[in-house]
Amino acid sequence: MSWLFRDVDGGALFPQGSVVCIGAFDGLHLGHRALVRRAAGRARELGVPAVVLSFEPLPREYFSPELPPPRLTLFRGKYIGLRALGADSVGLLRFDARLAAMSAEDFVQRLLVARLCAREVWIGPDFRFGNRRGGDLALLQALGSQAGFSAAAIEPVHVQGERVSSTRIREALRGGNFTDAARLLGRPYAIDGRVVRGKQLGRTLGYPTANLRFTRTPALSGIYATWVHGVGNQPHASVSSFGTRPTVDGVEPLLEAHLFDFDGDLYGQHIEVEFVAKLRDEVKFPDLASLVQQMHGDAADARRILSEQPIRARA
Repeated sequence: MSWLFRDVDGGALFPQGSVVCIGAFDGLHLGHRALVRRAAGRARELGVPAVVLSFEPLPREYFSPELPPPRLTLFRGKYIGLRALGADSVGLLRFDARLAAMSAEDFVQRLLVARLCAREVWIGPDFRFGNRRGGDLALLQALGSQAGFSAAAIEPVHVQGERVSSTRIREALRGGNFTDAARLLGRPYAIDGRVVRGKQLGRTLGYPTANLRFTRTPALSGIYATWVHGVGNQPHASVSSFGTRPTVDGVEPLLEAHLFDFDGDLYGQHIEVEFVAKLRDEVKFPDLASLVQQMHGDAADARRILSEQPIRARA
């Protein structure tokens, strides 16, 4: 079985048939989880693989490269999360000019019918696909009746009367409201990745950091109280900076986590940084001495906040 595929064209991946669900799946919130679990459940009942289709980059990133939507989940995190929810195979399709120009009818015939041999297709509410967003549930159902698959949409998921969406989660994160974000996600917001080498400036300033590169526009920017999971058996209290580091002329988004009372080499290790509270916005300081003074205050604030928080075991 192909656990991950990127292309629309090719031979039939699941000649025995499959149950397919389609969406952006940025953040893997409660609505996404309901959709994937519905498809996975139906696949188990039919005895065929559950296939999740998504896109990298996201269509909105492709069409608005100068002002892309802030990302909640990156490629690796999305793939791992979808597999954990029950997907037997994940298609992270390359969204490029060719795919953007493909009609909804061609998308159905070439991918859902010829490549995936779909028996059922599930989508979220209001999902559209194909060139100029020409495909919807009605078209899927009409084409499916000819090709031999059924199509349906799940109902919107609401939490305390609020419809769950990636947009609402981005708004909560921008406002530093991690409680609301966790409520819509179904878990605390966290970013995972492999620790990479930075300029090691933090070490010279007395604050060595574990660095994670974020290759898309992030939904967060600032200084945060965080837990770091994946280092030993217990999460480590930490203070993290997420941004472009204007004081030291940084450019690319970088997540830098300073683990309190930790002395070790984390390069190459996979960690998860869980966000608990926002301490302040990212600002440019006049000199490094001013930056270090502020870092002392940030560390003290983070220690205090985390001392009052329950420790979450890593899922």
